[in-house]
Amino acid sequence: MMREETDWRSGGRAVGGAQSARPAVRPTDLENISPVLQRMVIIAEDSRFRSHVGIDPAEIADALGVDRAHGFWSAVGAAWRHRDRLRGASTITQQVAKNLYLSSSRNPIRKVKEAVTALRLELTLSKDRILELYLNMAEWGPGIWGVDAASRAYFAVPASRLSEEQAAELAATLPHPRTSNPTFRPERTLERRNLILARYRGVDVYIPPEEETDTLPMALPTPALPPALDSLEINVPVDSLEDSLTDRRTDAQGRTADSSRDSLP
Repeated sequence: MMREETDWRSGGRAVGGAQSARPAVRPTDLENISPVLQRMVIIAEDSRFRSHVGIDPAEIADALGVDRAHGFWSAVGAAWRHRDRLRGASTITQQVAKNLYLSSSRNPIRKVKEAVTALRLELTLSKDRILELYLNMAEWGPGIWGVDAASRAYFAVPASRLSEEQAAELAATLPHPRTSNPTFRPERTLERRNLILARYRGVDVYIPPEEETDTLPMALPTPALPPALDSLEINVPVDSLEDSLTDRRTDAQGRTADSSRDSLP
């Protein structure tokens, strides 16, 4: 199936006349995006963005738990055992490559294509251009695409006027924009925001990587099942039960007698 190519500079319209699955996005030039937001996103998503070449071998090794001192085959074995963790090791460039050219499949082949495409992007585009594309293409909430739309939706200010706290909160939204953002389950976003702010201010804190997928395990309430009929216990006093049965027999006899008298000539 042919994938649609989207021209982001033409307002999100799909090239070739087809309509894009994403809503129209008004791109914002990097110079009109708060530098503090740019820094917060790099801290949260890809701390070595300015120095790597599209993929981050150190981040991949950390995600896979690879100890390179143990040799090549040990590293290959660890990489295979923990291959699912690669989703949390994607660089900003890799995410741009995926959003522009690839599907969101978890197939390992797709990850290889993503890495190769990221390397080619780094040879073609500047770091600033890659970051600009990422900020304008990212989803920041249900139906909220692009950093300026997110800034206005959550904080009623353009992306150029975000405070440090607001910028960190937007950066904290990126891993799970649909299930955790400033307006939905904000406590999760605020916890991550505080870590990003601490790192920004020079505190050596660990910011856990997040998977690309926007899934959040949520505890569902246990449904209340009605008890079995044979387990029901109805405590009715014996005297009350006997009195009730006696009253019913008396009433029935009285009605029968009245009916017999009414039927006599």
